[in-house]
Amino acid sequence: MDTKRLIIVAVGGQGNLLASSVLGEAALMADLPLQMSEIHGMAQRGGVVESALIFGDARSTIIADGDADILVGFEPAETLRALCKCNAGTVVITNLAPLMPFTVNIGKGVYPDLKQLQNLIRSKTAKLIAFNAAKLAQDAGNPLSVNMVLLGALIQTGVLPLTSEQVREAMKRKTKPAFLTANLAAFELGYNAAAAVD
Repeated sequence: MDTKRLIIVAVGGQGNLLASSVLGEAALMADLPLQMSEIHGMAQRGGVVESALIFGDARSTIIADGDADILVGFEPAETLRALCKCNAGTVVITNLAPLMPFTVNIGKGVYPDLKQLQNLIRSKTAKLIAFNAAKLAQDAGNPLSVNMVLLGALIQTGVLPLTSEQVREAMKRKTKPAFLTANLAAFELGYNAAAAVD
């Protein structure tokens, strides 16, 4: 199989590690070789959390600048910050609901303009799928299921060698039963949102 390199970036508390764990479980069920690594940073203080997942044969868990086949950003500014991992063939999925950093909240920083952010990403990559995943998570019944919304969008692209059935089964194994119904609904809403993007 062709090697596929995925970067997931988020702010601490957004569920990046659970999303990575679900993808890892799905790859295990599908008997796909997978390498994973994570950078936690100051996750508990709202810092960046980055996961690198390499599907297929690979000698390293590190995804070098310009090598990502797909980038999923749970927060728009973090998506922009990870753009260096992309190339002209990369597919980018981003949530458009910002989580303002402390510096912006106290007036010492400026948050990037969302329209300019999207234009910049589009100019440097093959495709951008951008939507308000936080709104869809709320619609699914759990505001914390942004990660599952974005997993749905990710699987819809067809970039990874995983089916939606495999990921749904992995969600059943990896998420708490109390959240499963909302998470499955969030996955479907994300899948449909990505399908609606030109």
